[in-house]
Formats: sequence, C-alpha cells, structure tokens
Amino acid sequence: MTEGPSLGVVVNPIAGMGGRVGLHGTDGPALDAAVRRGAEAVAPHRARRALNRLHGLAPAVPVVAVEGPMGTDHLTGDGWTVRTLHRARTGPTTAADTRDAARAMVESGVSLLMFVGGDGTARDVVDAVGAAVPVLGVPSGVKMHSGVFATGPEAAGETAARYLAEPARFGCVDAEVVDLAGGDGASPATPRMFGIARVPDARGSLQRAKAVAGGADDADLVALGREVAREMPADRLYLLGPGTTVAHVNAALGLPASPLGVDAVLGGRLLAADASEAELLSLLLRHPSATLVLGVVGGQGFLLGRGNQQISAAVLAAVGTDNIEILAARGKVAALDPPTLRIDVGDEHATAPITGYRKVRTGRGRSTVLRIVA
Repeated sequence: MTEGPSLGVVVNPIAGMGGRVGLHGTDGPALDAAVRRGAEAVAPHRARRALNRLHGLAPAVPVVAVEGPMGTDHLTGDGWTVRTLHRARTGPTTAADTRDAARAMVESGVSLLMFVGGDGTARDVVDAVGAAVPVLGVPSGVKMHSGVFATGPEAAGETAARYLAEPARFGCVDAEVVDLAGGDGASPATPRMFGIARVPDARGSLQRAKAVAGGADDADLVALGREVAREMPADRLYLLGPGTTVAHVNAALGLPASPLGVDAVLGGRLLAADASEAELLSLLLRHPSATLVLGVVGGQGFLLGRGNQQISAAVLAAVGTDNIEILAARGKVAALDPPTLRIDVGDEHATAPITGYRKVRTGRGRSTVLRIVA
C-alpha cells in the first residue's frame, strides 16, 4: 500500500493507432491492419505530455506504474517517486492486460487511476475497478465519447495534480462510459452507455459524454446540406468530415457517407470514401484548391481530435485554415456549456490559426459565431 495521495498510471500503448490510417479503433484484428497501413503509436507521446504536466505541478506525488510500455516507460525526467508493478508479458498489450493492471492499482491503494487510451480502454478500466477508485482518462484513442476524459493531455495532468493535492476537498462526480455499439455494415454503430465511473470534479477540464443527436433539427440540416452542395464549385476538392450533420451534404449530392470517416468529393463524384491521412494528402497534392467541411461532436463541442484524426496537422496545412466550413445543428450549439468549440490534435502551430472566433452554419441562410479553443 502507498502512503498519502498517490497516482496509478495505466497506458494502452496501441490506443489511437488506427485514427490517421482511416481505421475506427485498434482492437483485435484492427491492430494488424493499422500496422500494415504504416500506423504509428500516439499514446506514448500523449501519456508523456500528461505526466510531464503533472510532475511539473506536483513533483512529490508517488506514482504506481506497470513496468514497460504500459507505465514506467513514460515517466521521463528525474525526481519521480515510483513503485513499479512487474508483469510478465510478451507481444502487444491486450484488454486483459489493461484490466489486470487496473485491478493491481486498486490493490496498491492508489488515490486516482489515470489511464491513457480511448473508449475501449475506458470500458476495460471501469469493468475492472468499478467505483472502487476515481479514474481520469488521457484522451488518446480513435473515439472518445465518454465523459471520463480530460479535454487534452495537459488538462489531465493539471486535474490529477489538483485532485491529489486535496482529494477530499476536491470531490468526485459520476461520469458516463460510452462506446460505439451495434452497426452491421449497412448502418453505423451508435454510442451507448456501458457504465458509470467516478471522476474528479473538474468540470472545466473534463469533456462531456457524447450526446446523441435528436430529430428536432433534421429539416434544418437537410436544407443546410442542400445549400452547401449547391455552393460546391465543380473544380474544387471537398473533404467531408464524419458525423450525421455533414452526412446531409453527401445526401444532397446523392453520395453515400462514411459516418465515422472522411470522404473526398470533386465535381459531384466520390473520389475516396473513408480516406486515411495519406490518401487525403495525396488528393490534396493533386487538387490543392480544397475545402474541409466539419461537424461538431454533440455535447462535447469537439471539432478536431475526436474520431477524425486522419485530419492531421499536415492535412490542415494543405487545406489552409481559411478553407474550413463548420456545420452544427442549432440544438448542438445551444447545448454547449461553455459555448465553445475545441481542438485537440497536439500541434499548436497547426491549430493556432484556427482558434478564435469562427462562423458556424446552423441552417440554410443561418449562422452563428463561436469561439474555438485548443
């Protein structure tokens, strides 16, 4: 057992690898597919960002971590107080490894369990620990619909430091663990709640669970989709982002949509469906005059960095930050608290020109202005 407030760390080192290569998770066979497509690990970098921020704010906090890529590899720099849990393991990490590590953290008596991954990792952690210990997610998956995640790695590190300074005073709240369920190839999977976790009460630093869109705005969005489609010059490449809002543009063009991916359209023709980062960059090289159309994640307000990682810093640079159209249902905009949109792509230089106040189209001939923050 540890003495005083302590932090448990569990990293899913393969989380998020599928995002840039056009996959929608890294579970099971998807990992092999991601590797074949040249995917690179993203979780280690995001883990270090969170842990470095924590260490800078609270260098004396004891840490309990699994040996190797699930923990100790990411405690860079000097001055850490670490208890290492040794686990005999070969090959890529699995969901069972995550669950075992989370249980070991509870047995070690940690005050807060910080995990690095996506919704699948969140499910594994909460399946293992329930409400026995508060948890906090460092967002690093392909999809992150759950309300257990901080808004970014640095926000996770800051929240952990603040909570561990005074756990009793800081307090905890319930948060939904949400993941995609269903889907049969013809219809997309939909977010479903899989459990409830306890998280530090840090509302300004935690994202909300994804809200499922209702039907009240459907007529407005159909009209908006048609309006955007009519405005599309035949000689301009359009990258249509994921989500039900942008899918109305596809429908207006008579084209199928990739609900979880990015489609490329030119002159009313579908050039690429569910494209990877590499495919998008190749298209942009051939068609440099381009527009990116983005929707907003309901409830969370994320514009980039949640389920659309193939729209990378390089893709943003090739499109040009002046060539981004943002579409959102009025109901989604009204539900934002605070009324801001968020970006989490890990490249401040690429996203700085996007931040600030931007026009958001909410219906045919209607728009509002929202602030975008990174």
